[in-house]
Amino acid sequence: MEVTRRETMAIGGAAALSAFLPNVSLASTNDLIMGVTGGAEAASGGISMTAPEIAENGNTVPISIDAPGAVAITILAAGNPNPGVATFNFGGGAGSQSATTRIRLGGTQDVIAVAQMADGSYAAISQTVKVTIGGCGG
Repeated sequence: MEVTRRETMAIGGAAALSAFLPNVSLASTNDLIMGVTGGAEAASGGISMTAPEIAENGNTVPISIDAPGAVAITILAAGNPNPGVATFNFGGGAGSQSATTRIRLGGTQDVIAVAQMADGSYAAISQTVKVTIGGCGG
């Protein structure tokens, strides 16, 4: 098979372009939640999240999650190349089951928090955060 110069340039250009474009996550919010819960349904109550509606800089987006009775809280960013942001585990001596942190968001997307409760059930909440300046190379 003979490859022309034009075809070689097209293949090389496509390869270079794909190296610089960010990966787009095709996973939905429900798919991400099911990935954390192992397919179990998550309730919408029992967990609260505070995040800004508009983040001026995606490099440092402050969020707080509170889930009384949780043994673990997982934070996901649906639009990031790697959606799993953090997991906080709480032992029996934990004074409260809450976490406050700053996360990086690559653009406007849903931030999801999933809490595993002590009785084995799950609770989840999501909120859309609009990012005006991308934090993950955007």
